[in-house]
Amino acid sequence: MRVITDIDRQCGTNKQVIYFTTGDPVHCADQDTTSNCCGDLSVPAQMDTENQRGRDGSQKRSPLDMIMNQLRRKTSFTERKKPSVGRFFRPSENNEKNNVSIPETKETEISEGKNSTQPETESGGVDPEICSVVGWGRVKQFVQKLGKTPDSESLNLSHCDLTATDLLELGTLLPFLAQLEVVDVSWNDLLGGSLQALTVHLQHVGRLKTLKLSGCRLTAEDLGALGEALDTVPLLEILDLSWNSGAGGGNLHCLTSHFGSAGALRELHVVDCQLSEADAMSVGEALPLVPCLEVLDLSSNPLVVRGRENVLSALGYTPHLRSLRLRMCGLDRASLAILGEQLQLLPALEHLDLSCNKESGGGFSAVVMSLSFLTHLRSLDMHSCCLTEENVLELAQVIPCLGDLTDLDLSSNKRVGGVLQTLLPGLPLSKMKRLHLSDCGLSHEAYHALATSMKSFTQLESLSLSWNKSVGTNLRWLLEPLQAGCKLQELGLCSCDLTTEDMLHLESACKRGAMSRLRLLDLSCNGGVGDGGWVSLFGEAGGLKELRELDVSLRPSTSLSASPWMPALLEALHQLPSLCHLALKRWALTPGEREKLQRTASKRNVGLEWDELAAPGIR
Repeated sequence: MRVITDIDRQCGTNKQVIYFTTGDPVHCADQDTTSNCCGDLSVPAQMDTENQRGRDGSQKRSPLDMIMNQLRRKTSFTERKKPSVGRFFRPSENNEKNNVSIPETKETEISEGKNSTQPETESGGVDPEICSVVGWGRVKQFVQKLGKTPDSESLNLSHCDLTATDLLELGTLLPFLAQLEVVDVSWNDLLGGSLQALTVHLQHVGRLKTLKLSGCRLTAEDLGALGEALDTVPLLEILDLSWNSGAGGGNLHCLTSHFGSAGALRELHVVDCQLSEADAMSVGEALPLVPCLEVLDLSSNPLVVRGRENVLSALGYTPHLRSLRLRMCGLDRASLAILGEQLQLLPALEHLDLSCNKESGGGFSAVVMSLSFLTHLRSLDMHSCCLTEENVLELAQVIPCLGDLTDLDLSSNKRVGGVLQTLLPGLPLSKMKRLHLSDCGLSHEAYHALATSMKSFTQLESLSLSWNKSVGTNLRWLLEPLQAGCKLQELGLCSCDLTTEDMLHLESACKRGAMSRLRLLDLSCNGGVGDGGWVSLFGEAGGLKELRELDVSLRPSTSLSASPWMPALLEALHQLPSLCHLALKRWALTPGEREKLQRTASKRNVGLEWDELAAPGIR
């Protein structure tokens, strides 16, 4: 059956004539849509009879109705979307239907080129809803081609090898990301010199709160363009410029001179930017402009004398500061004296990192005595600071004032170990979560005092005692107080002169469930442990269900055969469902053992760190 439709518009008449055939004879049906001014069309008598019957009988339908109903039932959804004759008669109704169609359909039709022009509203403008859908489609395509997941509120494009062309395209997409709050393009070192392609469009993302530009090789021009755009993002709270050497060398003022428009800034990260004296002075001048600042990180910038003094003297203008990180900034005695005075003006401080400032020569007395004003301090990091016994004794006097302290790192301070026992009684032991005392030269008296206190460390999650020889043969003192349900997640015992007996006590702790939450276990550089010690430890691997990282490597100058305990290790891997990294450096294996270990580790997605060493007698 065929149906042929035509429209006669002669003399202003809209006449729809439908011809249908059921074989050789041809019939036609005439349907007037307006008055006929050109005369009646000739219609076969048989059709007139059938139409008359349809009008006379209310329960009967004409053949035309039956034919059209069948056609409607057979028409697919895709075919119904195609232009129909009705569009010529009801344009306004058709537009309304377009406006309520689902976004996915609109995006598909436009992307496939079904419409030669952009859809328009009744007033003649471009439909904003469709433009938004098309724009989001472009955003998704751009983000997905970089292997990332599209998110209308957070755009993470770090480590994507972005080029200046990509940044230009990203800038044109910002108008379609009005809800964007986070932009991270860190570690794309080809972006240097082209940041303006992005900053000129920041006006479209007025809700932006976080901007991360670490490791992008920014230039002075980039800093200037960013500074000029700060007033378009008044809600910006976090700015990270770390690891951009171009931010130093006297260029930082290109950005900080615009900080008057960054009153909402709460975090400023400028780690390892090779800041010069001029840059440090720019930071000092900018701090009064950001009174809401809560986090300041200037780590790994060896500041010269005048620069250090300028920055430290301006800290008093940031009374809301919660985190101050000055790791490896070359602080000397004079700088620490200024810092000690300013700390008294920072009552909200919770995290203080002064690590790796060996130039101080033990001149931390002024800082230590000012810690009593920091009643909300939770984290104190002073590792590698050449602390003296006098500094530790002074710290012991103020520690009782730090009732919220949960994190203390005094590692790599050789003289701490002799007087640590005077510090422990003042610590809020029941709140401590992290205690790092590696390479502190712990004396037997200090170690015994620590072991005695282990019962009180009910919240302790990370404990590091590496490079303290007093632990060897005495691990039992430390482990016996630990019972099932212990919250310890990290245990560092590298180069502690552990013995086979120590491994037996570690096995016992695993058996009673004291190590059930352990995620990291460092037993490296302990060549004194015999084969029986490793066999016993791996035999209780079931007590290390959450272990993720295990290191049993030997010292660089040592090489031993792993054959005696390799079967126990292979069996243990099946009982360690969370393990993802295993270090076996300098242990020698036979080709067969290596193949078995590699096959087992591959099946369980465990990364291996080992050396290509053959077992003795194997070439």
